[in-house]
Amino acid sequence: MIEINGVSKRFGKVVALDNVSFSVRNGEVVGYVGPNGAGKTTTIRVAVGVLPPDSGDVIIDGYSVTSEKPKACARIGWVPESPIFEMEFKALDYFIYLATYKGLSVPEARRVGKELLELVGLGDAMNRKLATFSLGMKKRFALAVSMIGDPPNFMFDEVLNGLDPQGIMFFRRVVEDFRRRGKAVLFSSHILSEVQMIADRVVFINKGRIIGVYTMDEVVKLASPHIVIVLKQIDDSVISILSRFGEVEVSGNRVILRNPKAEPSKILEELVKSGYSVEEFRVSEERTLEELFMKLIGGETR
Repeated sequence: MIEINGVSKRFGKVVALDNVSFSVRNGEVVGYVGPNGAGKTTTIRVAVGVLPPDSGDVIIDGYSVTSEKPKACARIGWVPESPIFEMEFKALDYFIYLATYKGLSVPEARRVGKELLELVGLGDAMNRKLATFSLGMKKRFALAVSMIGDPPNFMFDEVLNGLDPQGIMFFRRVVEDFRRRGKAVLFSSHILSEVQMIADRVVFINKGRIIGVYTMDEVVKLASPHIVIVLKQIDDSVISILSRFGEVEVSGNRVILRNPKAEPSKILEELVKSGYSVEEFRVSEERTLEELFMKLIGGETR
């Protein structure tokens, strides 16, 4: 389990993170979404122990990243946005070099390296120098390295960036396997359609602050087509009428009718015929995750 508790981080006068808090439960995949510079990479770098927070802490399976860093970090697999390797090494040789730092013997590191490089689709490239790898291949190599020791928690920073469609499909399968095996997965991405396909929950961040945390069911509900109706008065009778046409949510004298089952004109006609004074009647089409995010950013800006 990953618990990010009140983390703040400044770089000079720039506030990169402002009291950021959210969690990723075991067996859960959480998408971390925000524009460039929103704080996604800084959050992940703090969470994996690369950057110290100015305040707050990150708890990994009960271990503090700030005070119990070796124990916490041993339980994290991490793929950074731009993996940095010694480019003159061959892939398998460099994997072995890194794996020995995690306590594997050389023979065990070689066996695991061949197995994991094959798993991530680099079986034919394990004896090539990393300098010859594309960005997508480097991401696959970093994914293989992150899986050394089979940690229970994973953090991926823009891991989809640079992957071809086949690589993206592979990542989906890997994440689904991690979910099935009870691992906690946090991944940031600007490819919101992929977040919508992979994540169980979505955390939205903008200008270093969390502006929304939603389950995918909630995202689907918020993004679904609906009709906004403002009435002079609302009573049980009008709620009963509208319930025949969809899912009714009431707030004051405003009704949101989700997933309408009839043409808007028919619903409006029924209200007027029943004697209700309609002050506003507005149809909202289905939103994409991108549009929902932009709406949240707009609210944050205001």
